[in-house]
Amino acid sequence: MMTEPTPLQLLREQLALSVGENAVFDGWSVKAVDAAAAQAGIDSAKARLAFGKDSAAMVEAYVGAIDAAMAEAFPPERIAAMKIRDRITELLWFRFETMLTAREAVRSALRILAMPQNALRGAKLGWRSADRMWRLAGDTATDFNHYTKRITLGGVYASTLLVWLDDQSDGLTETRAFLERRIADVMRFEKWKAQMRGNDIRRPSLTRFLGRLRYPPA
Repeated sequence: MMTEPTPLQLLREQLALSVGENAVFDGWSVKAVDAAAAQAGIDSAKARLAFGKDSAAMVEAYVGAIDAAMAEAFPPERIAAMKIRDRITELLWFRFETMLTAREAVRSALRILAMPQNALRGAKLGWRSADRMWRLAGDTATDFNHYTKRITLGGVYASTLLVWLDDQSDGLTETRAFLERRIADVMRFEKWKAQMRGNDIRRPSLTRFLGRLRYPPA
């Protein structure tokens, strides 16, 4: 049974994207929270209470807001009209476009999540976003495929994110081209898995698969 969000949770969700945009100038700090509250006409004391002082928690709220915006932008009727390849591509592309106004803040957010004390939280956030994208895309797998699909997509997202951070091309054309190549890799892998499912002798090697994610083809 789902519980109703608290007023502070709702406030955090309301301000999270703006906090990220202000973090470009103020870092993931109370100053960014104050600036976001001022822009929304909300008392800064309430906003501070909603976010606290933990920069990693602010980043987590921002990622959650991106997830929520993505879900809102892709209702079932929009998703249904797309092929599976296009669903995944456009879901990822939406994230990159939405985060563009906070790109430097995203760069610093990655550094925050890479800290030893935040590594587990960062991994959970990446998994959660990949899971939400697959669910929006209509995936209902509960077996081995459930995990490999999310690991695959997480690898695509992470590698494309690094390209996006430094992309100065018009319209992010370099990022788009890189993303489409990675998605093509995913589709080939999914086709390979489908072929393997009918073979009782050969089994997918998770170790080999993870190695390919770490060192994707150019």
